[in-house]
Amino acid sequence: MEQTTNIFGLRAIIEAIQSGSTINKIYLQKGLRGNLFFELESLIKKERIATSFVPVEKLDRLSKNKNHQGAVAQISPVEFNDLEQLIESTLEQETTPLFLLLDQVSDVRNFGAIIRSAECTGVHGIIIQQSGSAPVNAETIKTSAGAAFKVPICRVNHIKDAIYTLQASDISIVAATEKTDNLLFDLDLNKPLAIVMGSEHKGVNPSVLKIVDERAKLPLLGEIDSLNVSVACGAFLYEVIRQRL
Repeated sequence: MEQTTNIFGLRAIIEAIQSGSTINKIYLQKGLRGNLFFELESLIKKERIATSFVPVEKLDRLSKNKNHQGAVAQISPVEFNDLEQLIESTLEQETTPLFLLLDQVSDVRNFGAIIRSAECTGVHGIIIQQSGSAPVNAETIKTSAGAAFKVPICRVNHIKDAIYTLQASDISIVAATEKTDNLLFDLDLNKPLAIVMGSEHKGVNPSVLKIVDERAKLPLLGEIDSLNVSVACGAFLYEVIRQRL
């Protein structure tokens, strides 16, 4: 299994960004200054790369005490797809499109489990947001049982932009949310479709709920009022498959 690669050093990270490498996250030492730092900071803002300012001890661990110059970057082991190209190629296929949008699912184990379910149910692509989403790293790939190399993943600046793009191609958007009276089993899912799953703590963002085509929930018969997001996602995906088979 390919592992996430860490690169370190200000100049090395700048060159990685400029060469188009897919970077999950950059860790910077608190209080860092200097010309190279400001050049890197400008690139980070331009490319909207997730960043954390951390103590030097964390950078020492990430770089195994190499000369990191106060900066370590995690390179993604998978390449992200262009959303518009993926939609176009999917529409050319004979199967009914099925996409998955993750609205800031942040736990890597949940993310990996969702990718695995998506691969097993023939999802054509997973769309995540640049900020607030779990990274595609070694743990994600391990949890996905390698499915992260098989399912196209797109990373966008904002989930809402992806929804508008999908809707422009006549793909219906269904949000998984308890804020509805509609049960999933009552919806017609045998059409071009994208399912939105929300974050572990907040669910689907209210601003996202306003622009989806339909909302749906799963029946909960116990005392706990919500399911784990990866479990709920699997239930949603298999109801789509049940209706389409």
